[in-house]
Amino acid sequence: MNGEPEIVKNFLKKGVRLQSNWEKKRIDNFTLGKGAMPASFKVQFDAARNHDVIIADFGESAIGRVAPVDSGFWWIILLRAYSKSTGDHILAETPECQLGIKLILNLCLSEGFDTFPTLLCADGCCMVDRRMGIYGYPIEIQALFYMALRCARGMLKPEGDSKELLERIEKRLKALKYHIRSYFWLDFEQLNKVYRYKTEEYSHTAVNKFNVIPDSIPNWVFDFMPRKGGYFIGNVSPARMDFRWFCLGNCIAILSSLATPEQEAGIMDLFEERWEELIGEMPLKIAYPALENHEWRLVTGCDPKNTRWSYHNGGSWPVLIWLFTAACIKTGRPHIAERAVELLEARIAKDSWPEYYDGKLGRYIGKQARKLQTWSIAGYLVAKMMLEDPTNLGIIALEEDIKVKVPMPRSASWMF
Repeated sequence: MNGEPEIVKNFLKKGVRLQSNWEKKRIDNFTLGKGAMPASFKVQFDAARNHDVIIADFGESAIGRVAPVDSGFWWIILLRAYSKSTGDHILAETPECQLGIKLILNLCLSEGFDTFPTLLCADGCCMVDRRMGIYGYPIEIQALFYMALRCARGMLKPEGDSKELLERIEKRLKALKYHIRSYFWLDFEQLNKVYRYKTEEYSHTAVNKFNVIPDSIPNWVFDFMPRKGGYFIGNVSPARMDFRWFCLGNCIAILSSLATPEQEAGIMDLFEERWEELIGEMPLKIAYPALENHEWRLVTGCDPKNTRWSYHNGGSWPVLIWLFTAACIKTGRPHIAERAVELLEARIAKDSWPEYYDGKLGRYIGKQARKLQTWSIAGYLVAKMMLEDPTNLGIIALEEDIKVKVPMPRSASWMF
């Protein structure tokens, strides 16, 4: 958007080169899959060769030693954004980038014991990179997975082994879209259905397919759920529904058109109906609500960084403003984004661009927040540039894919 595509091009090329160093991806005596992308890297001076070298981290240095699942998806999404923005499709068609895409997708589309099209993940495998109970099928990963599949489908050349991969992508997209739209979506009407679920149902006629026990619904969700609005819940797996709200997954669901138009409107309605809870005094809550007391001890393992209303546990992250703004523009509600940006502008520069804020309303600079954070600044700049020129949305957003459209019941929040 700033007319400096070479920076992005160099980053993409460096990313795929780091991926190719797969023999270095060892944790103890185990080697990661070839397609894994690094979570981060550092520049280090090599005195012997008298120049800087880049050292990648594939999870072997991370807290908890968890490999990143999201970084490969973001690389594919960024490659498509670069091609869309510049009109330069040559980079995506190079053998290195074609192989990079294939390696990432082969990791995700390999056959196993899965009965769902969603991607099974460990805790701490994405932006929420510490133990927060997101193991299983977190919405953030599923939305990014869906978006990356759609981006990859448009960039892979239909030749050689790519033809078979494209067929697998097509099948997975259709199944994944149906699964997320059907089983992750929650609005007032659906919450009432789950509340009345019968359990221990067998056969293909079962309504409660995951055998979720209604008594496991947390009390907070009944008050949180407005009559107008809805969202994709955090996780769905056998006998478990994580009813927490996660901002990134819901925004990506809008930008990738994983959500139906009715569900997109429902998510935006929820933001407006629950502004204080999800936006507060500093946009935006990464997750809601916070884990507290015994639940915090049990789920996080007494994590001193993820205390209630801090960091990943209900903290407010300014970087999310760009995703929120993009989602607002896509759904025809830029005024909501403008209101949030004004809140952010009121103090973030004075506070020296912190990484995150703490408190139920996001009132306090995070207790361990680093300042002068590149992505806090970049998130704000992208939001401002999108509001000034909404055509920038086309770089990141994908419209509804009619080839895999699945008939779905309307959200109870959709207004006619």
